[in-house]
Amino acid sequence: MFLKTAHSKHLLANLCVGFICLGCILAVFAYCIAPDNTANANTMHVTIQTKPPGYSTYMLQEISPAKQQSLWRKFMNGDASFKKETPIDKDFTITPTTITYRPLLQNDAITITKTQNTIILKKTFWLGTDKYGRDLLSRLLVGARISFSIGVVAVSISLLIGLLLGAIAGYYGGIIDSVIMWFINVTWSIPTILLVIAITVSLGKGLWQIYVAVGLTMWVEVARIVRGQTKSIKNLQYIEAAKVLGLSNIRIITKHILPNIIGPVIVISASNFAASILVESGLSFLGLGAQPPTPSWGIIIKNHYNYIVTGKAYLAVIPGTLIVLLVLSFMIIGNTLRDTWDVKSNS
Repeated sequence: MFLKTAHSKHLLANLCVGFICLGCILAVFAYCIAPDNTANANTMHVTIQTKPPGYSTYMLQEISPAKQQSLWRKFMNGDASFKKETPIDKDFTITPTTITYRPLLQNDAITITKTQNTIILKKTFWLGTDKYGRDLLSRLLVGARISFSIGVVAVSISLLIGLLLGAIAGYYGGIIDSVIMWFINVTWSIPTILLVIAITVSLGKGLWQIYVAVGLTMWVEVARIVRGQTKSIKNLQYIEAAKVLGLSNIRIITKHILPNIIGPVIVISASNFAASILVESGLSFLGLGAQPPTPSWGIIIKNHYNYIVTGKAYLAVIPGTLIVLLVLSFMIIGNTLRDTWDVKSNS
């Protein structure tokens, strides 16, 4: 029974790892995959607002190419070319020199001169359109970048500060430990969300401000874990032998202590990754995080939460479900790693 339960846990953890890896790939190559590869996937179509998943229509597309754009900028920021898209009726006529079409919801036909940059194509919105007529799938793909990047940056900042202060406090002890612990306890006593809001308000609204604010509030748990683990192993024989050999304190900490306590640090980092995604989504929902037209998942929920009672709940449910699945995946991986490295529970 125990083996069956352990096997189920590892299978679930592997599925979560696969889900996270898939999300990372989609986030990194978002502008290569998204149907709307313009900056922030912000192409609006007023006449096709809140259309259901799978909706298709013909588009008259007029492209004004950007002057020059490197592949790297296009990969990072999307296509800078200006694309004017007009949803049109299926009854259109194309001649060698002209295009005659009728825009959706209009009765009058329009004739324009056919050029090399003017084309008609059929476009499918696989997850439908939002309240502004933007492609929801493209917005979700580009928004995944924010969720993953906030986790990476926030966890990196928390590790940098937490490892430094925790290792110093645990290794040296005495007055240094007391001062650092006082600072940790003061920071710990302030609710995380209030501290993040305070830092965000002081730095201003924006994406990088969220990165810094979340990172500066999640180092406390890392520092407490590192301090406790350092105090527990600093008097072991191999550490004493390193001191006798004349190794510097910095080398002992970086080469002999930190590598041996990396397990608990990875577990708490997985938890912090999940928490940072939730905090960013919450702040964006409140209007304190990423600002429009940046397609954060929290902003997408904010724009459409009132549609839950109007028969178009998917506009808010889909990004909400993605947040839940991503956070749950990191928590399951963290718990599995904790159980794997917990020698007492496995003995």
